[in-house]
Amino acid sequence: MSSESFLKEVQAIAEKFLLKLQKLPKAEPVEIVSFSVVLLFIVTVLVLTIIACSCCCCSCCGCDGRPDARRKKSQVSPAAH
Repeated sequence: MSSESFLKEVQAIAEKFLLKLQKLPKAEPVEIVSFSVVLLFIVTVLVLTIIACSCCCCSCCGCDGRPDARRKKSQVSPAAH
Protein backbone atom coordinates (compact mmCIF):
# COMPACT_ATOMS: atom_id res chain seq x y z
CA MET A 1 0.00 0.00 0.00
CA SER A 2 1.50 3.29 -1.02
CA SER A 3 1.62 6.21 1.36
CA GLU A 4 -0.78 8.21 -0.81
CA SER A 5 -3.49 5.54 -0.72
CA PHE A 6 -2.92 5.08 3.00
CA LEU A 7 -3.41 8.81 3.59
CA LYS A 8 -6.60 8.78 1.52
CA GLU A 9 -7.90 5.85 3.57
CA VAL A 10 -7.10 7.61 6.85
CA GLN A 11 -8.78 10.77 5.57
CA ALA A 12 -11.91 8.81 4.59
CA ILE A 13 -12.09 7.20 8.02
CA ALA A 14 -11.63 10.59 9.71
CA GLU A 15 -14.41 12.11 7.61
CA LYS A 16 -16.78 9.26 8.52
CA PHE A 17 -15.86 9.71 12.18
CA LEU A 18 -16.54 13.46 12.06
CA LEU A 19 -19.85 12.88 10.29
CA LYS A 20 -20.84 10.39 12.99
CA LEU A 21 -19.89 12.90 15.69
CA GLN A 22 -22.01 15.60 14.03
CA LYS A 23 -25.04 13.30 13.92
CA LEU A 24 -24.56 12.04 17.48
CA PRO A 25 -26.71 14.67 19.31
CA LYS A 26 -29.73 13.66 17.18
CA ALA A 27 -29.06 9.92 17.41
CA GLU A 28 -31.06 7.34 19.31
CA PRO A 29 -29.78 6.22 22.71
CA VAL A 30 -28.76 2.82 21.32
CA GLU A 31 -26.54 4.47 18.71
CA ILE A 32 -24.96 6.73 21.33
CA VAL A 33 -24.20 3.78 23.62
CA SER A 34 -22.77 1.65 20.80
CA PHE A 35 -20.61 4.54 19.56
CA SER A 36 -19.37 5.11 23.12
CA VAL A 37 -18.51 1.42 23.53
CA VAL A 38 -16.54 1.36 20.27
CA LEU A 39 -14.74 4.57 21.20
CA LEU A 40 -13.94 3.21 24.68
CA PHE A 41 -12.55 0.02 23.12
CA ILE A 42 -10.28 1.97 20.77
CA VAL A 43 -9.00 4.20 23.57
CA THR A 44 -8.39 1.17 25.82
CA VAL A 45 -6.37 -0.62 23.13
CA LEU A 46 -4.26 2.50 22.52
CA VAL A 47 -3.61 3.04 26.23
CA LEU A 48 -2.68 -0.61 26.80
CA THR A 49 -0.35 -0.51 23.80
CA ILE A 50 1.39 2.58 25.16
CA ILE A 51 1.71 0.98 28.59
CA ALA A 52 3.11 -2.24 27.12
CA CYS A 53 5.64 -0.37 25.00
CA SER A 54 6.76 1.80 27.90
CA CYS A 55 7.15 -1.23 30.20
CA CYS A 56 9.16 -3.04 27.55
CA CYS A 57 11.45 -0.06 27.05
CA CYS A 58 11.94 0.42 30.79
CA SER A 59 12.82 -3.23 31.34
CA CYS A 60 15.35 -3.23 28.49
CA CYS A 61 17.03 0.11 29.00
CA GLY A 62 16.07 1.14 32.49
CA CYS A 63 14.48 4.47 33.20
CA ASP A 64 17.78 6.33 32.96
CA GLY A 65 18.45 5.15 29.38
CA ARG A 66 21.36 2.85 30.21
CA PRO A 67 21.15 -0.87 29.42
CA ASP A 68 20.19 -3.08 32.33
CA ALA A 69 23.23 -4.97 33.68
CA ARG A 70 21.12 -8.04 34.49
CA ARG A 71 20.01 -8.33 30.86
CA LYS A 72 23.55 -8.40 29.49
CA LYS A 73 24.21 -11.54 27.45
CA SER A 74 27.24 -13.57 28.38
CA GLN A 75 29.31 -15.48 25.85
CA VAL A 76 29.57 -19.21 26.31
CA SER A 77 32.71 -20.96 25.10
CA PRO A 78 32.74 -24.64 24.15
CA ALA A 79 33.99 -27.10 26.75
CA ALA A 80 37.40 -28.72 26.23
CA HIS A 81 37.55 -32.52 25.87
